[in-house]
Amino acid sequence: MRKLEVCAGSIESIKAAYKGGAYRVELCSALSEDGLTPSVGMIRYAKSLEGLKVNVLIRPRCGDFVYTEEEIRCMEEDIRVCRELGVDGVVIGALTKEGDIDLNTCQRLVEAGKGMSITFHRAFDVCRNPQEAIEQIVALGCDRLLTSGQQPIAEQGIDMLKTLVGQVGEQLIIMPGSGVNPKNAAFILDSTGAVEIHASARSSRVFGRLETDSLVVKEIVENINLNKE
Repeated sequence: MRKLEVCAGSIESIKAAYKGGAYRVELCSALSEDGLTPSVGMIRYAKSLEGLKVNVLIRPRCGDFVYTEEEIRCMEEDIRVCRELGVDGVVIGALTKEGDIDLNTCQRLVEAGKGMSITFHRAFDVCRNPQEAIEQIVALGCDRLLTSGQQPIAEQGIDMLKTLVGQVGEQLIIMPGSGVNPKNAAFILDSTGAVEIHASARSSRVFGRLETDSLVVKEIVENINLNKE
């Protein structure tokens, strides 16, 4: 089956992702800032939902992905806490000032997360050389790359996403994300050859504010697996 990961920034969004049948949640806070590391309480709640895979975003602040030594140590500590809480994976990424993968920092974060699944996040989408960057992400030992194909939304990045899937084969899971909805999710997967997809699946239908909607989650899950074994 194709898999849906839902980006969840609140308890209500976690509940909706679970109810709607998401395979996994990526936990974060401050979605208005493109996501930061969530609270321990939020992580514990997600882990209490049987059968739901839980990945945690490791990002100490908003802004760029160039980190100081103190921030790197903070991220290493956050990853250690995630391990203690039993999360399935962590989501990392760091760049140099020149726009390349910061190999030293990423190696430290991967080492801290050894034994957990490692996703490289959309810092990739501002890398200056995506073909070189993805080879480095593979060499680091990451399991997955979340990317919009270096475009604002994944549907616009289909050409690059397809190229990346072909470049890495089974060495790395390419997971399209950004602007994914029930109408385009299956099209993106069909067009790129990817087997996992990432969405916030939000609406204001239930709470009057943007939160993950279980009905939207369910519709995406159904659509991406329609006529698929």
